[in-house]
Formats: sequence, structure tokens, C-alpha cells
Amino acid sequence: MSACPPLRYHNKVAIVTGGTKGIGRGTVKVFVENGAKVVFCARGDEAAAGETLAAELNKTGPGSCTFMTCDVSKEEDLKRLIDETVKLYGQLDCLVNNAGWHPPYKATDETSAEEFKDLLNLNLISYFLASKFALPHLRKTEGNIINVASLVAIIGQVGAAPYVATKGAVTAMTKAMAVDESRYKVRVNGISPGNIMTPLWEELAEQTPDPAAALKVGADSQASCGHSSLCLPLIGRMGTPEEIGRAALFLAADATFCTGIDLLVSGGAELNYGFKNRIP
Repeated sequence: MSACPPLRYHNKVAIVTGGTKGIGRGTVKVFVENGAKVVFCARGDEAAAGETLAAELNKTGPGSCTFMTCDVSKEEDLKRLIDETVKLYGQLDCLVNNAGWHPPYKATDETSAEEFKDLLNLNLISYFLASKFALPHLRKTEGNIINVASLVAIIGQVGAAPYVATKGAVTAMTKAMAVDESRYKVRVNGISPGNIMTPLWEELAEQTPDPAAALKVGADSQASCGHSSLCLPLIGRMGTPEEIGRAALFLAADATFCTGIDLLVSGGAELNYGFKNRIP
């Protein structure tokens, strides 16, 4: 009988924000499967889902996880999340800033200043504050921060200027923090997912006139164009939350010579010529 592969993050302590569904859920699952002790959070209305997920993953292990309620748009909630994690486990090795939102598609001149400010607070400032509170503990363990950004920060997206701006800022902030924290041997990296099949992606598709067609466009972004033998045979599907989780695990556990990078996990969506005549 072949030996089981070694646990890649055994007894390391990680926090994952927005961990009850989508990319966050996939990341929690992968880290627990690799022996980590994970604290994951979401808002109070996700508490039942969080407790259910924790019970499910704790049965299978080999790591463990704990759910905590936290509204990442509130500074006091983020500080409590970090403090309670360190109180529970005595250390912190990794912070995965993932919680965020993609609003429905909307033109710039139809978007209010308050809508933009609220999105900045959720998608960007929460990452900054969580990092701020985590860094004193990460410096002790020479740990790392992983910020989830988005491929659209690089290539743009129709009807989503505020969202694209927040994710571009996440990538820029990641690089700046990597420079600052290098003196403490804390690595700070980012992941830019492409089209990942999550509840949020399905929710956005449902708001289009033809949800099935919207989902097909998402999948086709990673597919061969089929126009000639010269077209790239790309992956041809959307990604899964667990695939982003494995990318996060790589950055946390293996990528010890990487800091300040933006890891594209996109199925090749940015390669070749994209569709220009389709608007969600």
C-alpha cells in the first residue's frame, strides 16, 4: 500500500475571510485537507452555513476548522477575528483575504459615489485592516498574506468599473505590503482568479436575459475559439473553488521564494483574442 502524501500545512494556523461559499469555502477545504487549523468567517446571516461546513470538515480532517461570525466591513469585527484566532491557537501563520462582492453590472454614470465607497470598504479596506491586525502575529511566525484579487483587474470588464478598480488596488497594495514586510520575512502575495464557478457567478448570470448563455460565455472564455487550427486549445471550462484553494496552499506552503506576485489562475482566459461582441 502506498504511503499517504505528507500534509503540506500541518498544524499551521490560517484565517480565511468569506469562507462559507465559493472560493473561500474551497480554500478552507483544501487547507483542512492539508492539516491546517483554519478559522473562517462570514457575516451573521451565514452562521448556519458556517457551522455546517465546520462540522463536515472536522469529521474528515486531518486538520480542523472553526467558524466565526465577522462583518469584514467593520473594523472592530476584523480585530476581534484576529484576536480570537490567536487566543484560540496561540499563533497565526497565514491570512487569506477573500471576502468581497461583485455588484450587478452597471454603467459608470449610473453608479453613485456611495455605492463605490461601500465597495471600496468591502473589497479593499477590509483587506488592509485584516492585514494590519494580523501582521504583528505573522511577523512572529514569518507567515504570509494571500490577497484574492481578480483577472479583470488586468484585462478590464464591461459594466464593472468600481469592482475592477477595487481589485486593481488589491494587487497594487499586495506589492507595496510585500516590500514593507520583507524586513520581517513575511511574504505577501495575490491570486487573480478568472471565471470560477461560484454562487456569485451564478447569481450574476441569473441577472442577465439568458443565464444559460451567460454561463456558456464564461466557460467559452477558457475554450478554443474553433475558427482555425491555429486557435489555442485552452482548458475549456470554468475553474472550481478548490483549484483556487490549491493555488492559495501553494503560495502559503511552497512558494517560499515568492513575494509580491500576482498569480493568475484563469484557465488561460486572458490568452489569444477574446470575445468582443458579447456583453453580459
